[in-house]
Amino acid sequence: MTLIDRVTARFHDIVGESPRGIWSAPGRVNIIGEHTDYNGGFALPMAIDRHTVVAVSRREDGLVRVGSTLSGDVVTTELARCVPGSVSGWAAYPLGVLWALGGSRGHFPGLDIVIDTDVPIGAGLSSSAAIECAVAVAANDLWELDLDRMQLAYAGQRAENDMVGAPTGMMDQIASLFGEEESAVLIDCQIPEAQAVPFALASEGLAVLVMNSTVHHSHATGGYKDRRAACERAAVAMGVEFLRDLAVDDLPRLRETVDDVTFRRARHVVTENARVRAVAELLETDGPHAIGDFLVASHLSMRDDFEISIPQIDLAVRVARENGALGARLTGGGFGGAAIALVPRDALPTIEHEVRAAYAEAQFDAPDLFVVTPSRGAGRID
Repeated sequence: MTLIDRVTARFHDIVGESPRGIWSAPGRVNIIGEHTDYNGGFALPMAIDRHTVVAVSRREDGLVRVGSTLSGDVVTTELARCVPGSVSGWAAYPLGVLWALGGSRGHFPGLDIVIDTDVPIGAGLSSSAAIECAVAVAANDLWELDLDRMQLAYAGQRAENDMVGAPTGMMDQIASLFGEEESAVLIDCQIPEAQAVPFALASEGLAVLVMNSTVHHSHATGGYKDRRAACERAAVAMGVEFLRDLAVDDLPRLRETVDDVTFRRARHVVTENARVRAVAELLETDGPHAIGDFLVASHLSMRDDFEISIPQIDLAVRVARENGALGARLTGGGFGGAAIALVPRDALPTIEHEVRAAYAEAQFDAPDLFVVTPSRGAGRID
């Protein structure tokens, strides 16, 4: 049964009729550029062929009813009461988007929303942003808001920051909304601006392998907030608005200005910004075969300077590299989640076998391994 079939059936169970339409938004993997977004920097994600779908209809009583195929719970509330602090748990993501789009001001009809997804939850593949963006494009259509995609990305970020309480940037939402086939999305998070960068894998005999550790993470927990606070301290100490405004040449002065932990957190961001720009240029000129070393350097920076990796991720990265991957790195916010490996297609079976064997030997829970391809961004599908 497809996502569309499942979400339609669940909608009918809850609402008693077929939905007005079905909208979809992809998850994403970040090729490179971690924790740069809220520092005003650069990131290079791609939308993937794993999606969240939402079945939605209008209702005229001012209520919002939200259900899911993943839970028996159905959350019902007045649209006017969709404000920060009014709801917690998974329903905060879709309801937060409705609030960010102005739903609590009382000008719009209510909605019935049912959600389904095949984006792994808590894996660092932006399952939350996929929900936000699918709901955003649906509400944009049904409420006739005529907002552009960057405005919808802002709404998703506001939902995550203010309703959910996760201090994220908007890279995930931009990736989900601006994705294109055979392309990555180069994001300047300060402007913000998004542009497609060629990332044609099949014609180059390559694949992106996701190695999900199955260790769940949450951006609303303390580790993520601590890293962001350290970056903000470093920017203040150097008299700049964002760490994006620092170059690698500024690092010696930064080292003399802040404590060691704050310095290492900032060093990751400053060097990661440089890596993103280098990878984007290489993809335009030499193609994906040329970027492997930058992926490895990014992972080492996240492991040693930003300290957001975990043993399961480090093991997957090491084993993939030892068995033919051109590069591999943690993807997502860290503290769990997934790694990606850029892999020659003929090496995929060996790498998958060896990663599973290494996890078993280390007595880790079995990883979830799958290949993803660059995909189109959010929109109506039925």
